[in-house]
Amino acid sequence: MFHSYAAIGDSFTEGVGDELPDGTVRGWADFVALGLAEHAAALAERADPGASVDPTVRYANLAIRGRKLGPILDEQLEPAIALAPEVISLNGGGNDILRPKITVPEVAGRLRGAVDRMREAGIHVLLLSGANPTDHLPLGGVFGRRGDALAEAVFGWGELEGVTAVNNWADAGLRDIRYWSADKLHLNSLGHARVASNVLTAIGVPVPGEWGVAEVAAAPPAGRSRNTAAYYREFVMPWIGRRLTGRSSGDGRTAKRPTLEPVPLTTTD
Repeated sequence: MFHSYAAIGDSFTEGVGDELPDGTVRGWADFVALGLAEHAAALAERADPGASVDPTVRYANLAIRGRKLGPILDEQLEPAIALAPEVISLNGGGNDILRPKITVPEVAGRLRGAVDRMREAGIHVLLLSGANPTDHLPLGGVFGRRGDALAEAVFGWGELEGVTAVNNWADAGLRDIRYWSADKLHLNSLGHARVASNVLTAIGVPVPGEWGVAEVAAAPPAGRSRNTAAYYREFVMPWIGRRLTGRSSGDGRTAKRPTLEPVPLTTTD
């Protein structure tokens, strides 16, 4: 059971696609922190009288949307290690495989270096892949082959001591359009909750039933979607424009939760 958790990464880990009414984003890492907090509180409540059981879980999220793997590791890894959490989740490389030129062995090598750095610091590593959006994206086949290669290169590392690997890329159910936001690149709240369920299951923490993950998964799939002209105007062309001008959706943004803070036990509705 982990009582302190830091997350690093890009939009997937920041929580883009799971927007709240106040304009902030939540996402799977927030759900994981809440699941840890609820489990810690339950363990404390069931503990024998006089037993010392810590009911507090502290959580930080340093992820920033649009970041490729290099900036994630250069800007977020050491600050996360400096927080001295018991566990750090790492996801990166998704923005790299969307670029025209990518060397999968190079991305995998940088990921392995980060994993080893965290292990050397005595921190447990949660190594995640993003979900696979390629059924719904233009040029999805190209990106899918790159994602397959990256997943194959890194997910054997789950056998390393101090590493838990969660291969969301291989979760076939997550490919269904009902888990994706309007841009078809980022998960919606249902998708983020399912990823959090995958993570909690991997580390042996119960998934809160009120999230409804099992019920959604049991429903019939929605199938494929069609990319309309409006979709290209609203999402694809602005993305291409940022690539051509060297801009990023994360320009000027800072981490939403840069320090370890206690997780309040509140509703996720």
